[in-house]
Amino acid sequence: MLAAIKNFVQKHLAAPAQESAEAAERRARLAAAALLVEVVRDDEGMDPAERTALLGSLNRKFGLEESEAAELVALAEAEARDATDLYQFTSQINRHFTPEQKILLIEELWRVAYADEFLHHNEEHLIRKVAELIHVPHSSFIAAKLRVTRR
Repeated sequence: MLAAIKNFVQKHLAAPAQESAEAAERRARLAAAALLVEVVRDDEGMDPAERTALLGSLNRKFGLEESEAAELVALAEAEARDATDLYQFTSQINRHFTPEQKILLIEELWRVAYADEFLHHNEEHLIRKVAELIHVPHSSFIAAKLRVTRR
């Protein structure tokens, strides 16, 4: 799984020597989208409700073009599970997201994980790991979860 996403990252997220602010922001959005894909595929398959929530998040929250969203989803479905290396994604988030944007990302990860109305323990573990890697305080992590589950 991660080998294909790493190739996607190198193609779409690798920072050129002279990078505009717009290009850096785009790379950060793509990194966030890759984390969303990881959460959805981290339980035992992508449910139709999760797919709908994922595509909605990718389009609504991150402004990805339809082809970019489809490519990320296809990569996630096509590859087998591997050991998780989230640094390449979380480092982009840490460089380019404000603390508030990081909390919103965690909330979006919860929203996608709960789309099928069932939280798999692998999904929760991954969201917790991402929250730690992007330095979201535990209280904000829990508050984001509660905002999603109370809707």
